[in-house]
Amino acid sequence: MTWDITGMAAIANIGASPEEIFAALCAGQESRTPLKAFDPEKYRAAYAYEIDDRPAGGDIPRRATRWLTTVVRQAAADAGLGEDLSQIPVLVGTTMREQRSLELWWRDGVDVALEDLHFGTALKAAFGASTTYTFANACSATLYALGLATDMIEAGTADTVVVAGTDAATESGFGTLDRVQNGIPDALRPFDATHKGMLMGEGAAAVVVQRAGTGNGPVHARVRGVGMNCDAHHATAPDPDGITRAVLDAHRRAGVRARDIDLVMLHGSGTPLNDAAEAGVLRRIFDGAGSGPRMTAIKAMTGHTLGGSGLLSLVMAVLAMKEGTVPPVLGLTEPIPEAAGLGLVRGVPAAGPLAIAQIDAFGFGGINAVAIVEAAR
Repeated sequence: MTWDITGMAAIANIGASPEEIFAALCAGQESRTPLKAFDPEKYRAAYAYEIDDRPAGGDIPRRATRWLTTVVRQAAADAGLGEDLSQIPVLVGTTMREQRSLELWWRDGVDVALEDLHFGTALKAAFGASTTYTFANACSATLYALGLATDMIEAGTADTVVVAGTDAATESGFGTLDRVQNGIPDALRPFDATHKGMLMGEGAAAVVVQRAGTGNGPVHARVRGVGMNCDAHHATAPDPDGITRAVLDAHRRAGVRARDIDLVMLHGSGTPLNDAAEAGVLRRIFDGAGSGPRMTAIKAMTGHTLGGSGLLSLVMAVLAMKEGTVPPVLGLTEPIPEAAGLGLVRGVPAAGPLAIAQIDAFGFGGINAVAIVEAAR
């Protein structure tokens, strides 16, 4: 069984639409900026991948909610649904939810009502959405939500589901990372020997998923399957066995083999432990699979957009398949030993036919999710 993706939208530091973001990724321009949201004197890391929509010298609440309603509206319009989502479930993946708004309320007394901390409030007001669920599943949240969307359609509880993700940088999250990472990253450099850790990004993404053949407009791509698990191996160190099980489960559900995959959108968080574990797993899985798939990691330009990162990678995978172009991994000059032999795209975009893509998302606590998407032909 497959599920049609009929609407897409995305916002990140490098663009306000999927097309803008994809073009920026292919251009490979450095996108990190000096930290703006918080006092840089308080932290070791001095850079982030922030969306530049704050007033000068300050911050505002509910930015994550504003991005969420924007991408849901755009994805729904792209799918020809209009703005009445009263009969359509909306599933939201996130890591921090509206924690930044709570920080501003606590520190500065900003006016934030309790109900404003729940994404469902804004979705109800904007679209009449009566069925909304929020998944706070760390970095895998949106692919978990995508998996539930396909289950809901397969079970007959819905024909159409909107899947979205959003996260704004929080000071508590930034500070925690700043203290637990051994190195001081000045950029997010996945799979490069100079990688020192992750830096936060901001953004949101949304897709409309429909039962095959029931949509009114063009089909962007099709979901073949989503595999997920929670191995609970360690709070921060990924477990190669758990990742392997998630990848193979996704392949099984999608009815594909390793040699069928043309593109892998890597989780690529830039942390030494994650990069080594992900690269090692993929080397074993794709060993003997011919020349192997092309691979890229967009966090090198968007930063780690947390709960929405998996869905943002999926949207970029859809565009890569449409364009026959894979953006390079920015800053990748000396791959780590574990990545030897992988088809990491370096320097300039890689061109060629792409039919099936694998999207990886691996979160703290061993929350793993992998999606398989095929091009719409």
